[in-house]
Amino acid sequence: MKFGKVEDIDLSTVDFSLPPDADATLSLLKKQNPGNTEIFVGCAKWGRKDWIGKVYPQGTKEADFLSLYARHFNSIELNATFYRTPSVSQTAEWASQVGKDFKFCPKITDKISHLRRLKDVEEPTERFLKGISGFKDNLGPVLLMPHPGMGPKTLDRIKDFIKSLPGDIQLFVELRHPEWYSDADEFEKVFSMLEENKVGSVITDAAGRRDCVHMRLTTPAAFIRFVGNGLHPTDYTRVDDWVQRIKVWIQNGIEEVYFFMHQSEEIHSPELCKYFIQQLNKHCGTKLPEPEFVSQIVSPDTPVNSKPPEKKTRKKTS
Repeated sequence: MKFGKVEDIDLSTVDFSLPPDADATLSLLKKQNPGNTEIFVGCAKWGRKDWIGKVYPQGTKEADFLSLYARHFNSIELNATFYRTPSVSQTAEWASQVGKDFKFCPKITDKISHLRRLKDVEEPTERFLKGISGFKDNLGPVLLMPHPGMGPKTLDRIKDFIKSLPGDIQLFVELRHPEWYSDADEFEKVFSMLEENKVGSVITDAAGRRDCVHMRLTTPAAFIRFVGNGLHPTDYTRVDDWVQRIKVWIQNGIEEVYFFMHQSEEIHSPELCKYFIQQLNKHCGTKLPEPEFVSQIVSPDTPVNSKPPEKKTRKKTS
């Protein structure tokens, strides 16, 4: 994932600390009754040949990647649908390879969100919705990423598109235009609109776009896109911070948490996911199955998730 990536910078100088929850987030969570929070953790791809011998056994065929992926993780942020609308038969086939509790979280195709920027998109939207219907009960939240050029002036267009979708679609929106965050009035307008329409707000945690770590939930569910930096020590301290924040949300009754791991080199995503799951179970009392990668079975002395690098004290930028 390239969004928010920074080049040639000492990551220890970046202020990765999570901002306090927005007041509206606290108000939203206060309305909830603490109960059983569902937590979904995964990556953005399953078709990684460089995971063979690491996540997948040697000799694994590509046709078996998904079923093996689903043994380790209970969800996936499905970036593949951003580039091509799937057919019903294709999504039904994918669903047949996972368990009943696994969730696919497809991204709305770029023809709708980027090429046409949500304008005159009735036909491709209908085709997209039909395509993902093959997931049936394995369909999780749908991710809408408006074109990064779509700022506050396009609020009505985004709103109209949201209202055009079926009410049974669980939708999350990721906003990238900087003016959504730099203008307090526009921030309140768009997030209030999302809350009024029961649409979730994506939180993207990336080194180069700290404004997107807005901590404003608009539904009692969180969708977090975590962008790591090749297992740099700060990846682990950042995960630790997220675990503690999620712990607070669980105590306040959040219903669902979706946490998806991204790296500029996706080869590193599974092991950081594993670390995240370990820490959730340790600190939040969850009982998520811990991934057991093939290298742990073949060579117990060299597990995939070796001890994380020693954490360094983070320095805040001025």
